[in-house]
Amino acid sequence: MPFDVLVKDGWVLDGTGSPAFRADVGIIGDEITAVGRLTGMEAATVIDATGRHVMPGLIDCHAHGDALVYDPQVQLAALRQGVTTFVLGQDGLSFAPASTPETFAYATRYFAAVNGAHPSADGPLSVRELLAGYDRATALNTAYLLPHGTIRYDVMGAAERTATSDELAGMLARVERGLSEGAAGLSTGLEYAPGRYADTEEIAALCAPLDGLPYVTHMRAYGAQAGKGMAEVADIARRSGVAVHVSHYHGPASTLLPLVEGIRLDGLDITFDTYPYLRGSTILAMVALPSWIPAADTDRALEMLRFGPVEWDPELWPRVTLSHVPGEEWAEGLSLPAAAAEAGLEPGEFCRKILLSTRLEAGCVLARPDEGPEGEASVRAILRHPGHTGGSDGIYVGGHPHPRGYGAFARMLGHHVRETGDWTLEQAVVHLSSHPARRFGLPGRGLIRPGQAADVVVFDSEAVADQATYAAPRTLATGVDDVLVSGVPVLAGGRLTGATPGRALRP
Repeated sequence: MPFDVLVKDGWVLDGTGSPAFRADVGIIGDEITAVGRLTGMEAATVIDATGRHVMPGLIDCHAHGDALVYDPQVQLAALRQGVTTFVLGQDGLSFAPASTPETFAYATRYFAAVNGAHPSADGPLSVRELLAGYDRATALNTAYLLPHGTIRYDVMGAAERTATSDELAGMLARVERGLSEGAAGLSTGLEYAPGRYADTEEIAALCAPLDGLPYVTHMRAYGAQAGKGMAEVADIARRSGVAVHVSHYHGPASTLLPLVEGIRLDGLDITFDTYPYLRGSTILAMVALPSWIPAADTDRALEMLRFGPVEWDPELWPRVTLSHVPGEEWAEGLSLPAAAAEAGLEPGEFCRKILLSTRLEAGCVLARPDEGPEGEASVRAILRHPGHTGGSDGIYVGGHPHPRGYGAFARMLGHHVRETGDWTLEQAVVHLSSHPARRFGLPGRGLIRPGQAADVVVFDSEAVADQATYAAPRTLATGVDDVLVSGVPVLAGGRLTGATPGRALRP
């Protein structure tokens, strides 16, 4: 039987955690049909994997490619790390479901520095329509979480209060419809607006229909204060019976890992994703504005910012590097104090200026308080936990983004395997592919085995490495040169082929 594609003589990492074995992989159409010694078999396309490893496509459990997944440069950044699937709809804010142009405009505007602007839609937009727009329009697969903040705004606008019973019913109906249209779970962003105005009861009620799909949360508190966020996570899981997945779980391992173990000992189902860096990235307004400024109501927030006194936190400024400042691009890549000095302003006044001029769109890279050897030790300990999955939290907006979108997975495959020994290659593939596929209910992904979708990565385990830095964040990773998505070569010799076979994955 001739194959469409034959990957010959590689060391196969099948995603089960079993030791790598030397084999060929035969593909017909979009499916792996044979794994073994396929001597003498013919194929239209042959990829020589001699001396290299073959693994299932990696799944980025937390990516902000909702608009920019269409961008070939973003696709290249992911594929060069072996990533073939983005899980989108993160942090409770994205483009669908939006039943009105106002909801779509809010989700776009508030998260402009994170998700960017959708290139072809302007709302209203259903989950079915959003997924149809991704299907076979990009080199990457996509899965989509229902964003709680978007749903809340669609029902309640910018209201800073708990939901009424009728409003909760309206949100619940949108969750149920979104799930029926192919969503892979529900996400919240409880430090963002309007998600932060929801109470635990609201979130637990909206989790009830998930039926095995995960509740994915940017918690109310991280780092040394993670106990507060995790207590709510556990409460939601108990009330609803939902499986919980915590986004970008970062901070001191001595605090964070006992919290996970405590929840697991209570019989609750919890996993999490992390990226291997000691700095974060988000919208400047979230970290700089006092909580009493109503960030969900942009016009009102800007009026208060323009005319009222603001008590800034001066200890914040040295930790902030500007990543996205539309109209003031000269400031991108500079620390906020350095940019303020260049503008001849005090840091607080410069922050006010760019928040006003960008209508709160400015983005930043943020150093964590635990940056240093202890923080690196925590990153390593958290990576090794069996509940861990990989998520870049990649943001591709702005002239000077965080390097994690270009390097997180390559760093995990390279630095954390070869240099630190935190994982074996076999363990890395479980953490970065098969475990995420199970968690998000992605059919046929995560394994190299007959009957599985042919998302296949060929890489040099000695050369795979991140090259992106805080100074040069858009530098592509090395060591991954050949990638198939649904049996179609999308990366050959390290270059995009131009094919767009990516599927919108539905559980």
